Amino acid sequence: MIVDLADLAAMEAFGERIAGQLRPGDVVALSGGLGAGKTTLARAIIAALGHRGEVPSPTFTIVETYDHLRIPLVHADFYRLDHPSEAEEIGLDDYREGAALLAEWPDHAGGFEHEATCLSIALETVGEGRQAIVKPGKAWQSRMP
Repeated sequence: MIVDLADLAAMEAFGERIAGQLRPGDVVALSGGLGAGKTTLARAIIAALGHRGEVPSPTFTIVETYDHLRIPLVHADFYRLDHPSEAEEIGLDDYREGAALLAEWPDHAGGFEHEATCLSIALETVGEGRQAIVKPGKAWQSRMP
């Protein structure tokens, strides 16, 4: 499925649709080049789940947790990982317990597409806007945003 995201309002609306379907145990795997909009979409999802205030990029901390939302959420940016085994070293499985995961640069953590609960979104720049190529895991097929 391809979703055209012409502007920030479209990105925020897409984030709201995803948030409305998100469940504990889900993974939203966000890929795309630098500046493609991964963090912008993650921020839209986090805001739609009820967070008010700043949403820092986890580029340097790698993991940010949001336990106060409608569902607990982990926002991770795996860009700085050199090997997928490092995701295990930082305790990713512990963070994921009972929470949904927003994963930027998921390939750096070994990927999540093999999980039935993964909604894979590849973002591409198209002119002034973005395009999202969405691939749902089995658990997402009946609740596509």
